[in-house]
Amino acid sequence: MTGRVTHISVPGHFGEWIQGRIGAQGPVALITLPVADHVRLWHVPQRRGLRLHGVGLRPVEVRRFLRSLGLDLRGVVRMRAQTPLGLGTGVSTARLVGLARLAGWQGSPEALAAACIESEGAADPLAFPAPERMLWASRIGRPLEHFPPLPRYEILGGFWGGPSFTDPQDTNFADISDLVAQWSLACGLEEFAALATQSALRCTDRRGPKTDPTPQLVRDLGALGWLRAHTGAARGLIFAPGTVPDDAAGLLRAADLRQLRQFRGGER
Repeated sequence: MTGRVTHISVPGHFGEWIQGRIGAQGPVALITLPVADHVRLWHVPQRRGLRLHGVGLRPVEVRRFLRSLGLDLRGVVRMRAQTPLGLGTGVSTARLVGLARLAGWQGSPEALAAACIESEGAADPLAFPAPERMLWASRIGRPLEHFPPLPRYEILGGFWGGPSFTDPQDTNFADISDLVAQWSLACGLEEFAALATQSALRCTDRRGPKTDPTPQLVRDLGALGWLRAHTGAARGLIFAPGTVPDDAAGLLRAADLRQLRQFRGGER
């Protein structure tokens, strides 16, 4: 016996505005960049069993995750993501958030994030509304600070390089405590773009790849700055809305960026 199909859509992110350690020995924390790329899941309920298609997890892993939330899910689940795992778009967290919601989760985002971290060791803040307005400690699952809305911005970006998967034990990130302090005081988009650029450059200097073409693209296109997935292939140029040059996409493709994205955000 089967029931009505349920569809869930969970938005992801496109790298981070900033990411690093809060103090040389402090926790890894980030400010995410939301994007409308969604992870979509469909569930057909059945009386027994759990079959997964495209989720990238085994049924035993999904059941263990859902049990930690007091939930159960039976039937067939299909998932479709706009990007593969490992590119820095939050697919691994988004799929867990979606599975929990398919199973009926109505609890707090804090509890859901904690379950995601218990399952995978780290999580993006995708269970929260306005996730870009917090400094998120991705390995311990709590916001360290809250911020006002960002000014309006436009991002043109894509993916450069192959997948890189988050290792929860990897703390080889630059100290960004100074950038966080300045982020709290910043007002204009130029200031935020400069801070994002500093975070991206520190990450590239510490973790590579040294041949990243994005800084040159910033100069060639007159962007305000750039950002990246600090673990992953996502790269984005930051512009004021409506100022992306007409030839920008062609230059990104010529620099071997693929699956280009152009989107806007911000609230003021």
